Amino acid sequence: MIPLSLAEIAAVTGGEVAGIAPEAAETLVVDGPVVTDSREARAGSLYIARIGAENDGHRFIANAQAGGAVAALVTQDTGPLPRAVVADEQAAFVALARHLAQAVPGLLIAGITGSSGKTSTKDLLGQVLATAGETIAPVGSFNSEVGVPLTVARVTPTTRFLVVEMGARGIGHIAYLTQIAPPRIGIVLNVGSAHVGEFGSREAIALAKSELVAALPDDGLAILNADDPAVRAMADATRARVQLVGTAPDADLRADDITLDPAGRAGFRVTTPAGAADVTLAVAGRHQVGNALAVIAAALEAGMPLPAIVTSLATAGPVSRYRMEVSERADGVTIVNDAYNANPESMAAALAALETMGAGRRRIAVLGPMLELGVESDAAHAEVGALVAAHGVDALVVVDPVAAPIGIGAQAAGSAAEVRYAADAEAAYADAVALVRPGDIVLVKSSNGAGLRFLGDRLRDTQPSDKEEQTR
Repeated sequence: MIPLSLAEIAAVTGGEVAGIAPEAAETLVVDGPVVTDSREARAGSLYIARIGAENDGHRFIANAQAGGAVAALVTQDTGPLPRAVVADEQAAFVALARHLAQAVPGLLIAGITGSSGKTSTKDLLGQVLATAGETIAPVGSFNSEVGVPLTVARVTPTTRFLVVEMGARGIGHIAYLTQIAPPRIGIVLNVGSAHVGEFGSREAIALAKSELVAALPDDGLAILNADDPAVRAMADATRARVQLVGTAPDADLRADDITLDPAGRAGFRVTTPAGAADVTLAVAGRHQVGNALAVIAAALEAGMPLPAIVTSLATAGPVSRYRMEVSERADGVTIVNDAYNANPESMAAALAALETMGAGRRRIAVLGPMLELGVESDAAHAEVGALVAAHGVDALVVVDPVAAPIGIGAQAAGSAAEVRYAADAEAAYADAVALVRPGDIVLVKSSNGAGLRFLGDRLRDTQPSDKEEQTR
């Protein structure tokens, strides 16, 4: 992070210095990573002693010191490290992050939200902007009240671009995150059914997502999906300039002539206010076209020329794990592990990609539950089953009773797929191993809480001898 003395950290967070003489706190410099997990402490770290539902971070201050931490932010005046004692560690953490974001002159902050695709878009934008200057982007899906300040805390005095992923589980969450990292560019990808059980309706989800563009300044830019009516309508929620991206005829950045190669990677012609160009992507799935359009719009706003953006996109691959992660086994089996998260929209995108990538091959889908859908759960799972039929899946493993309507929906829609029902990931592994033949392609997809991403890893590492052993 940007070097700060412990005295400066205490002043920024409204805390009191303890465990060290006041004059020594002026010269004790924190210049390593800010961490909330003591196991991640490194030389020069600041350790944030958070109190969670199960663990009290104050118990691990000594561990953080052993890892190299030189100071701690605490609410209890305890531990071996010099510390800033505050009343509320979350409020103090937010104040520190906001200070760090404001300490870099000219730092351009881009915020990204949407029901699906946030992490993939963040990864693409981070890679593209990094070719133009020092860029900080989140690790994995650091999009919460803890993940966002951790990301902001990674900025240095020479950082030019900060990409922030913003998630929400309720009204006001994204507005809160924009106070930590005030964006000048706001990207809203879509409004889907993810977390509808918590929000109550898609309208409430749309309201929550619109908080990102509502927070933009007058000289900011709202990048909105022209193909999603709920997102398009957010133009009325911002005082910033608006650019529509998509395939709609009136989109400011429009994709035409979309094609998919045998690996499911998209190519298209993009028309922008800065000109037109042919784009090829290194990530799988037609749904990546919309993500790429948002990236192009943001990179143009950041000052990059269109040819440089297109060149960068051609090599920008997956960064965060378990998002359309493609692996090839020695027996010719392709494993597509897209099981970090799932909702009806991302399920549809993954099954469409499976159909394209599996042309001329047996297509196997291992599908687990989509969580947090509330009363819509059974109907939404049944609709995914209909898509299984529409996309020509040859064999289906349904994991967890919550997901059972997928199999029922597939059969009701006339699917010819062999359907197996597995109670859990262990049973699903046995079913998948029994079904998979050399040369097949296997999609693994579920919500994060179902844990099927680890099943995907296990299938990736399975050898023919494992199948022989299981059938003995």
